[in-house]
Amino acid sequence: MITTAGIDFSVIAPPAYLEHFVAQEPARVHHVAAQHVLSDEIYRAFFAREAARGAEIIVDNGLFDLGYALPAERLVEAALAVSAREIILPDVMRDGAATLKASEKAAREIRELSGDAFRLCAVLHAADDDEWLRTYNAFVTSDWAGAIALPASRRPDPDEQLCRTRWVATAYLQDHGLLDDLLVYRLLGLGRTGHLELIEQREHEWISSVDGAAPVILGAMGVALLPEGPYEKHSTPRIEKLGPIPEDRFDLIRENICVVRAAAGSTVTIAEEHR
Repeated sequence: MITTAGIDFSVIAPPAYLEHFVAQEPARVHHVAAQHVLSDEIYRAFFAREAARGAEIIVDNGLFDLGYALPAERLVEAALAVSAREIILPDVMRDGAATLKASEKAAREIRELSGDAFRLCAVLHAADDDEWLRTYNAFVTSDWAGAIALPASRRPDPDEQLCRTRWVATAYLQDHGLLDDLLVYRLLGLGRTGHLELIEQREHEWISSVDGAAPVILGAMGVALLPEGPYEKHSTPRIEKLGPIPEDRFDLIRENICVVRAAAGSTVTIAEEHR
């Protein structure tokens, strides 16, 4: 288990704006979309340069954007193209058993193609708390999972279930001594409380990273993130549907990114030479 002084925040932005918002100083962690690596030369070259600068590149499987995960051979191809260290395995929303099955299959295929070249990250999905605990235990006791990622909490959950409320889940893992020192733990996406969740989550020094497009999308819409809240979850377009961003919104987007990083306890900044 890796401990950190803060949670690294990987900014998700349209390929045309990587230089403006995504370049890091120092280069730390980037969550990267496999489908863009394979289809966009500029995107691929940007993250290959960030890897050369020392960034840890994590290749996501495409499910959130595409609705399906890319096959193992395509994930390996994308990972090799940007010198990635980690691949996020295929997952199935709200279904622990199906996620475990898909992850095991992909892990086997990736290892057949690339050996132990990449750390493999399993995403913790479940329909209820019993399934959540079973799936987590299966990941921890597997011989292939080197990292575990917890997806964002998207909707209010008055019952505060482990499978629906991420800050409850992370507190449960710590309070019950369920953390594994050999694993890397990550958060996927910003949830319904946005950056405010990270103020709580940064108390867990074992959480390595989180990614999100919210500061870019909201900034492009003219919405400022307030350091201490409140956070209002706006209806927003998907990042690939955002369209051109007016230059007069760039400063607001950068301010939003700073707010998220401050909430996460991260001192990483946008690399000045790219601004």
